[in-house]
Amino acid sequence: MRSGKAGCGMQYAVKKGGSAVGYCALSIKCGTRDEAGYHAGIAHFVEHTIFKGTEHRSAYVINSYLDRLGGELNAFTTKEEIVFHATVLKEDLGKAASLLLELATCPTFPEHEIQTEKGVVTDEIHSYKDTPSEDVYDRFEEMIFAGHPLSGNILGTAASVKKITRDELLQFVKEKFRPEKMAFTVVADINEDRMEKDVLKLAEKFFGNSEPAEKAPETRLSTPSAERFEKTISKRNHQANCVIGALAPSLYQERERLATVLLCNILGGPASNSILNSILREKNGWVYGVECGYTQFSDTGLVAITLGCDKANLDKCLKAIDKEIGKLQAEPLSERKLKAAKKQLLGQLAISSDNGETQCLSMGKGLMAYGKVSSGSENRSLVEGITAEDVREMAIRIFDKDRLSRLVYI
Repeated sequence: MRSGKAGCGMQYAVKKGGSAVGYCALSIKCGTRDEAGYHAGIAHFVEHTIFKGTEHRSAYVINSYLDRLGGELNAFTTKEEIVFHATVLKEDLGKAASLLLELATCPTFPEHEIQTEKGVVTDEIHSYKDTPSEDVYDRFEEMIFAGHPLSGNILGTAASVKKITRDELLQFVKEKFRPEKMAFTVVADINEDRMEKDVLKLAEKFFGNSEPAEKAPETRLSTPSAERFEKTISKRNHQANCVIGALAPSLYQERERLATVLLCNILGGPASNSILNSILREKNGWVYGVECGYTQFSDTGLVAITLGCDKANLDKCLKAIDKEIGKLQAEPLSERKLKAAKKQLLGQLAISSDNGETQCLSMGKGLMAYGKVSSGSENRSLVEGITAEDVREMAIRIFDKDRLSRLVYI
């Protein structure tokens, strides 16, 4: 792998893969939490409308450019980043890379396209509102991060999106899309040295060799911004939808973070043998699905157990969850169980990273968060270093009843 930083401040990483398909991504450290002074939802709206035209290409040309090559162009927005990424045949990587950087550096945001896209995003907002399992989680985040930039809904609201203007979009991109806040990553069956040179040439073409601007201070969240809450909202839905969670370690609390990853995987990870899935679904048939997710931010984190069930089964589910958490808090995992849990997590990570697109996106996140891309052996060593007591301590800390919040739609 080749990695480094261009003269303009943009970080990059290029890795040789084994497929005829190539992947490239432009990650920008700018998301929903960076919308202060702008209408809510502007980061996500920029992601949508940036494809609607640049100084050199129309919306039609942009949308068909990679399609004609059999490739794909996509994007997504989170609370902390906007990512544009492309999948093409390896011989077309140069075209895809150039397009991604062009989109980020000279969008035009045509007025008629803005008005059209407002309708699309408003429909997206309403579709989430009509999906209780999605809406309850968004509402939970808003409540637990109340008063902090992380509380903002990624989509914004129908009212806030309606107020976004072309001048505001241009200003947002000018202010936030700085090369020192970007990472460009490539995974493909290519010569790494040659691709590195190509990326550096593109960085110079679109940004020049100007010194990066001084890094702006970031907002930090050191303590929970909201009191613990237990709230039930009547929605007259067929199901009860529930989120239980609390603040958790940030990206930079390495040992605690990894212990939390393992804890959540044991408790409610994607495998059918996770504790909550085994008890709530496989044994009792109370739920179709239950998850324990862990979202990591630069200054905090969030662990949340989410489930949907018949209203008559909600109390049974909550009691079972409380009982299983209590077991994890009461005593450390046995050596056998800890070893099995680590093996399972490492297997999941290895299989996930075998996908070129996943690897490319993960590299961008690593550069944005840590300024480097961790190797598989480094990650394995870190996971192997987690102890049973580490897992137990995180179960006690995160699921402390004095910190744990709950929101129910019923």
